[in-house]
Amino acid sequence: MVFKQQPRRPSSRLVVRDGEFPEVVRLGDPHSQWRDLYHLLLTIPWTGFIGLLGMIYLLINTAFAIAYLAGGDCIANSDGSFMDAFFFSVQTMASIGYGNMNPTTTYANLLVVVEAFVGLLFVAMATGLIFNRFSLPTARILFSHVAVIAPHNGVPTLMFRTANKRRNRILEAQLWVTLVRDEISLEGEYLRRFHDLHLIRSHTPLFALTWTAMHPIDPSSPLHGETSESLVTSNAEIVVALTGIDETVSQTIHARHSFVSEEIRWNHRLADILLWTEDGRRAIDYTSFDRVVPIPSPEETNGSLSRDRHRM
Repeated sequence: MVFKQQPRRPSSRLVVRDGEFPEVVRLGDPHSQWRDLYHLLLTIPWTGFIGLLGMIYLLINTAFAIAYLAGGDCIANSDGSFMDAFFFSVQTMASIGYGNMNPTTTYANLLVVVEAFVGLLFVAMATGLIFNRFSLPTARILFSHVAVIAPHNGVPTLMFRTANKRRNRILEAQLWVTLVRDEISLEGEYLRRFHDLHLIRSHTPLFALTWTAMHPIDPSSPLHGETSESLVTSNAEIVVALTGIDETVSQTIHARHSFVSEEIRWNHRLADILLWTEDGRRAIDYTSFDRVVPIPSPEETNGSLSRDRHRM
């Protein structure tokens, strides 16, 4: 999509840290999230979901309590108060049947029939929503907080790290990495362009421990010729998407992350996190997962070699 050129402003992330999509003002779009109620109920936090169900439950019983009161003295052993009518509605909807109160008129019995049907629908829908929320496939994928650009086999390479936090395997895992930046066309039009970044290894049959993604910045790379300053100027962002099949539940899972230009460390390397324990077992040091180490400059390297020779 092409937009009219506007004054540059810091762009928001395409992928934010809490896993939700960033808030975007939709001008001229009358769409409301309440029109897609099913999707809303599956995506809101659990606290909001339980609170909404509880509020609906109370409102339904309140409405039926008012309807019972409108029928006059139609509930046996009731003092005619709102609380008695409300508790009778709760017992009716839940099919508790304590026996203290019961309908005594045709009006009340018809109202009980309607409430029993409404209660059946409410319980069925609430059960289905809760099951769907629990059965949604989720991924516990860890991404490094920063990406680095460092030489690899003599070629500057963009690298970041990801790991599977669950104690199982992700089958047929694939990584997609995209560079998103502001560009100006030859006609002077402002665009937000997406460029695919090809990885040395973009898929793996088994993803169990860690995975270091590497994109060589060769002449064919969209990052070729870029600097830390130019990435900031173009509001650049590295967007990462990972998909795979969870071995335990045999469902496709998704994870996403992004690195803005300020989170890309130039001339740094990712610290090594693969270790060996004293009893000879492989270990992963997650305390160093986000740690990076600077690359010594050629002058520092030559100076270190000269000091070593002098000691010898």
